[in-house]
Amino acid sequence: MKHQSMKWSLLIVTLGAVLTLGACGKKAAPPPPPPPPPPPAPTASISVTPNSIQAGQSASLTWQTSNATDVSIDGIGAVQPNGSQSVSPTDSTTYHLTAKGSGGSQEATARLTVTQPPPPPPPPTTPTVTDEDLFSQNIKDVYFDYDKSDIRGDQQSSIQADVQFLNAHANISFTIEGHCDERGSTDYNLALGDQRASAVKNALTAAGVSAGRIKTISYGKEKPFCTESNEACWQQNRRGHLVYQK
Repeated sequence: MKHQSMKWSLLIVTLGAVLTLGACGKKAAPPPPPPPPPPPAPTASISVTPNSIQAGQSASLTWQTSNATDVSIDGIGAVQPNGSQSVSPTDSTTYHLTAKGSGGSQEATARLTVTQPPPPPPPPTTPTVTDEDLFSQNIKDVYFDYDKSDIRGDQQSSIQADVQFLNAHANISFTIEGHCDERGSTDYNLALGDQRASAVKNALTAAGVSAGRIKTISYGKEKPFCTESNEACWQQNRRGHLVYQK
């Protein structure tokens, strides 16, 4: 009985050894390799400097991308992945960049505002010169000697200047005022003033100025230009004074 029990023990040990050797001889299957990482997504940026210009001016458009094989900007077309260029649109524009790669696509925008330049300043206004202004600027009075009504030789240049202007402005009518200095009676000076006004009128009409444009009046010594009692002042009052007729 003891002998038979030993045989069974030996058989169990032998079977266990066989099973153990069989298990150690078989290798486990390796795990499957991990999937490859996805390609990186593109990045994109775009800017414009300055971001506001007047029409006719230029700005610098700059862009940068990564992981992109196809880069384009609306209105410009295909561009290098990184770059810059000058732009001068006539109107406000939004530059839209698209960067595409195996990892997808990315977009970016930049806005350039275009303002219209201010209108040029209006030309300087030329003041309107009226016939009356021209008359006062060009017409010369005619001066007389004491108690005389004949036109002096040194006053001929004034007569000629008046004739030249009046013939060039035939639409202008005027009055010749006869004036005297304070010496003598009122009646005498009124008569002398009338003679002086008539002398100037006759000189002008003789040179071609129409008599229909001319009126005469005498103020004698009643409307002096100078009120001092000396020869320098009296000389200013002895005149034929031409006045624009409105």
